[in-house]
Amino acid sequence: MVKLNKIYTRTGDNGTTALVSGPRRSKNDLRVESYGTVDETNSAIGVVRLHTSGLPELDAMLFRIQNDLFDLGADLATPDMGEVLAYEPLRIVEAQVTRVENEIDALNADLSPLQSFVLPGGTPAAAYLHLARTISRRAERQMVELSQTEGEIVSPAALKYINRLSDFLFVAARFANDAANSDVPDTLWVPGQNR
Repeated sequence: MVKLNKIYTRTGDNGTTALVSGPRRSKNDLRVESYGTVDETNSAIGVVRLHTSGLPELDAMLFRIQNDLFDLGADLATPDMGEVLAYEPLRIVEAQVTRVENEIDALNADLSPLQSFVLPGGTPAAAYLHLARTISRRAERQMVELSQTEGEIVSPAALKYINRLSDFLFVAARFANDAANSDVPDTLWVPGQNR
């Protein structure tokens, strides 16, 4: 269990932050950027949940995802540097990826097939889900770049999870619009409409 007695430590005043395993990195280090963007995704999902009280199944899924995103942040903040740690680091596992895939399938089951790309918007929940989706895509791009950086490791399960998350958020946005009984349907992209 995490215990936070004091919120400010002054240790980051020089522009560095400590990873879970101890080493300090610059606050603009790609690893710090990656878990910071995961945190930003989590915050955006918190805003989504202000608008999901009428969608208890979706809200429960989002709550689980918020917890997973803290797991993902901990995973990224504890890089596998090959050293033996005095504790078992928290890592994203395949079961979390599988659960998200199953939830995507459940939300998508009754949605009509798409004939075009969807413009972000619709209900407040859907619009914020699209925003969270784009933030999670940025986190994914950063994590992929980190994984391709010499000396840095990002687990395959973490990369799969962040990839599935953006798919989940897209389907969840469609589900939120559909659940509004088509009062606020998805708006489809019409290529070249305004030429």
